[in-house]
Amino acid sequence: MSESSVRQKANAPLLRRDHPAPVLGALGLFTVLLGAALPLIDFFIVNVALPTIDRDLAAGPALLELVVAGYGLAYAVLLVLGGRLGDMAGRRRLFLLGITAFGLTSLACGLAPNAWTLVGARVAQGASAALMLPQVLATIQAATSGHRRARAMSLYGATAGLSMVAGQILGGVLVAAAPLSSVFGESAGWRSVFLVNVPVAAVGLFLAARKVPETRSERPAPVDVPGTLLLAASLVTLLAPLTEGRAAGWPLWTWVSLALFPFAAVEFYRVERRADRRGLVPLVPPSLLRLDSLRRGLALVVPFSIGFGGFMFVIAVALQQGLRLGPAESGLSMAPMAAAFFAASLAGPRLVRRYGSRVVTAGGLIQAAGVVVLALTVWQGWSGLGLLGLMPGMAVAGLGQGLQLPVLFRIVLSDVPPERAGVGGGVMTTTQQAALALGVATLGSLFLALAPGSGMRDALIVTLLVQLAAVALTTLLSLRLPRTVG
Repeated sequence: MSESSVRQKANAPLLRRDHPAPVLGALGLFTVLLGAALPLIDFFIVNVALPTIDRDLAAGPALLELVVAGYGLAYAVLLVLGGRLGDMAGRRRLFLLGITAFGLTSLACGLAPNAWTLVGARVAQGASAALMLPQVLATIQAATSGHRRARAMSLYGATAGLSMVAGQILGGVLVAAAPLSSVFGESAGWRSVFLVNVPVAAVGLFLAARKVPETRSERPAPVDVPGTLLLAASLVTLLAPLTEGRAAGWPLWTWVSLALFPFAAVEFYRVERRADRRGLVPLVPPSLLRLDSLRRGLALVVPFSIGFGGFMFVIAVALQQGLRLGPAESGLSMAPMAAAFFAASLAGPRLVRRYGSRVVTAGGLIQAAGVVVLALTVWQGWSGLGLLGLMPGMAVAGLGQGLQLPVLFRIVLSDVPPERAGVGGGVMTTTQQAALALGVATLGSLFLALAPGSGMRDALIVTLLVQLAAVALTTLLSLRLPRTVG
């Protein structure tokens, strides 16, 4: 027997007859996908509710930024740690804990009496999401295989993309309908976008306790405290000043923080590489990043998510403050994008079997066409722009996105071994979430800086052109992906 075979056999998880391999059934898959949808919906659901929150709580621009950024920062910083804890303590156990905490913190957000309380509850909500979401991908990786895993990963990608679009649709409808107005009065609209999570989390908790199998790593590694702290420092020193800087007037602390970011990032990499070489299991193992499919897939997830996150924030502001559309009409403008994304996601697995990763390239070209159509529509018909005018560009862009995101998720995790499923899922979701937050911070700040001088129309066009550059980069990088998708 060769040395490599002996090593593989030694590293393989021990399967005993009294402990059969866990299997994730259809209802269990639905449950974990529900858990994946909640955090992503809540990242975007507040976009259309921000004007109402401002009026009701007198929040001001800086605190409104914190309502968005506090959730995103806590979520991004703790995702990899959440994956590690699931590997150690059991992924179903962490999922149950996370979805319970998510429901309770959503209740706290919905009942917040003032802006600072809402910010604190949103930070706690983001931390709860970071406990829950990594368990989804890790459970899929550990409790499915072959065709069932490919189908589950495609559904996960479809769920992720739809959730980001559906968040703004649902937020707009809830703010306009204000279903709890008899209880909360004028503030019922924005409170509903948080309180709606409570019954959904309760259903998820009930189903998860019965239908989601318990999985964990056969050789769980201890928490990497230095790596966790340095990753947190890296993300906070980058994202906090970019999200808060414009609203706060770019005070000294924002520039100091940005100056510290490269040092924190380099030290994080050095600590993780040193731990990996010593045979320890760091928070983000550099050896995991040597997987070709993971590394190249993540390189596409970053520009895709930056463009997507920035676009979703900017379009909500432009439609409500620029065109004076109501929250419901603003949210429903996303419906063609959601429908097209869903249709592309359903067709994706069949197309991938035939064309491989070239589906991602085609999706990038189609998305680019949709962004161009949107920019031309805004340029030619801004004053009378409504749902019908936005529909063609939104639909084409959504079709292209639906051909990219689910496939990228499959590619990123295709070669990650099951015993590192939690770490791999945490790395991918952290990258995606950090890039979404970075998109809101950079493209959002660009749009808001241009709008007072150039007007909403021209600011939106410039932002769309910057997003188009991100789409072009994603399309070019897709040519380097492995041709076949596992």
